Amino acid sequence: MNTLSRLLVITCLALPFTACKKEEAPKVEAVAAVPLPASGEQKDWVPYLQYKLTPHMGGITNSPYVYFLPMPDSEDFAGKYERQVEKLEQDLGRGITEGNMLVFASPAPEKEVEMIETAFKSVGAGTMKGVKVVFIGTPILGERVKAAVEPAGVNYIFEEAK
Repeated sequence: MNTLSRLLVITCLALPFTACKKEEAPKVEAVAAVPLPASGEQKDWVPYLQYKLTPHMGGITNSPYVYFLPMPDSEDFAGKYERQVEKLEQDLGRGITEGNMLVFASPAPEKEVEMIETAFKSVGAGTMKGVKVVFIGTPILGERVKAAVEPAGVNYIFEEAK
């Protein structure tokens, strides 16, 4: 009986150690880089934007607001530009709340920056805290965007277009 009791105690003590399995670190799959699209078609930019935006989606509670201008030589570019400026100004005028993201990308980055600078002039200082603004473009243009959007209190993120 004494031996049986000892075996029972040893089994009870050993059981938790044999049942425990070391937790494995989650496997991270490498995501293949998506190249910058050569075309000015918005549909061609969707995979690229998904690739660039995925790392910044933490804390975002809604679908991002995406502002995209086509190539400057596209049909009715001036009209598309005016409609984008108007839409951006309306969105900003209604107020963008914490947990939202605004994304700016375009094969016409100079006009995109012009649009951002124009629309953000009317945004009050500190009124967009907790909002992420992502600009995909060149570093020089990124600095212009940063100067235009940071007074609003946004979390500015620059992604180089490449």
